[in-house]
Amino acid sequence: MESKFTGGLLGMIGIGILQGLIITFTFGLGLPWAVCVKERWIAKHTIIDGRQLTFDGTGGQLFGNYIKWFLLTLITFGIYGFWLTIKMKQWVVKHTHIV
Repeated sequence: MESKFTGGLLGMIGIGILQGLIITFTFGLGLPWAVCVKERWIAKHTIIDGRQLTFDGTGGQLFGNYIKWFLLTLITFGIYGFWLTIKMKQWVVKHTHIV
C-alpha cells in the first residue's frame, strides 16, 4: 500500500493566510478554529496505506481545552506549559481517523 501527502504549496499558503485572518480578526480567540482548519486540510490531503484520513475536531471542543490548559498553566506557575505540545498532539490524533 502507498502512503502520501497530496497537499501543495499554494494550498498551504492559503491555509496560513486563512489562519492569520481568523486569529487577527478575533484578537486571538479564534486560534482553536484556525488550528482545526489546518488540521482538517492536512488530514484531507493525507493518505495512509491507501486510505484517506479525516479530522473531526471542532474549534469549540478545542476552545474548551485551551481554557482548561491555560488555567492549569496559571495554577502551576507555568510548569504545565511543558505538557501543552503533547496535549495538543494527543487531541489532534484523537480527532484524526482513517476513512
